[in-house]
Amino acid sequence: MVEEPEGVRTLYVTFPSEEQARTICSTLVKEGLAACANVFPVWSVYRWKGVVEGHGESAALLKTTAAGVPALEGRIVELHPYETPCIVASGPEGAFDPYRAWVEQSVTPGRRPRGGGTTGKGRGH
Repeated sequence: MVEEPEGVRTLYVTFPSEEQARTICSTLVKEGLAACANVFPVWSVYRWKGVVEGHGESAALLKTTAAGVPALEGRIVELHPYETPCIVASGPEGAFDPYRAWVEQSVTPGRRPRGGGTTGKGRGH
């Protein structure tokens, strides 16, 4: 078995509405599964059950650790309204070291994360 490198992982997830994205992402951050989330509008075009469809959705970028990906993904599946939610994880290449350290410190399921970044400059999530 190949051991995955440590560091920050970003999960890209789509949701049917901004309200659902905000609600689910807030839950994930409160539970310590994600350090933070960015929610934004997107237009999605896809094939579903043989039909090409397109509509507005909201997407989120959730930041977690390599070790935190399985729990975060599992919880997203539990909370998500889609039958097959879009969940795509990307690796740690290029993560700013102080930001990586903040994510690693913030992601601990069951522990209330401490706020703020490591630079003292406020939020940059």
